[in-house]
Amino acid sequence: MSYPPPRYDGEHGELTATYRRPDAKPELTYPNGNTVHYLATHESTGGLFGLYRWDMGPEPSGPGPHFHRSIAESFYILSGRVRIYDGTRWIETSPGDWVHVPIGGVHGFRNESGEPASMLLHFAPGAPREGYFEGLLDFAAMSPEEKAEFYLRHDNHWL
Repeated sequence: MSYPPPRYDGEHGELTATYRRPDAKPELTYPNGNTVHYLATHESTGGLFGLYRWDMGPEPSGPGPHFHRSIAESFYILSGRVRIYDGTRWIETSPGDWVHVPIGGVHGFRNESGEPASMLLHFAPGAPREGYFEGLLDFAAMSPEEKAEFYLRHDNHWL
């Protein structure tokens, strides 16, 4: 097993690290109070991965079973309890739990605890998931055809 080919050939390294304070405002707030923090986007990582903090309020929310054809998705629970579907069963997760879903793997997640919950969502390789998250704000106004095109464009395949 070997490392991937080098993507940087400089001699002294680059001063390109990023820092985000834990109290930074989220990039998106949904009407139900859920928020999304863009920690690392497709653009900022050169397509290597995407990392987002998803904060859920106490009201039930989250997508049902689906899969992606081009990206793997991982969940790391920061606080609260989140139910994650692994393709065969719903797992009740708690802080410190991690679930990885390979490309094509059936999954979903729900906060049905009645309490707030927070988790990290990791996508690899990086995809422009911000467009998906932002598009959800206008979802109710979309026609069935527009919804189908939206899901296809963002690699969401529902069961």
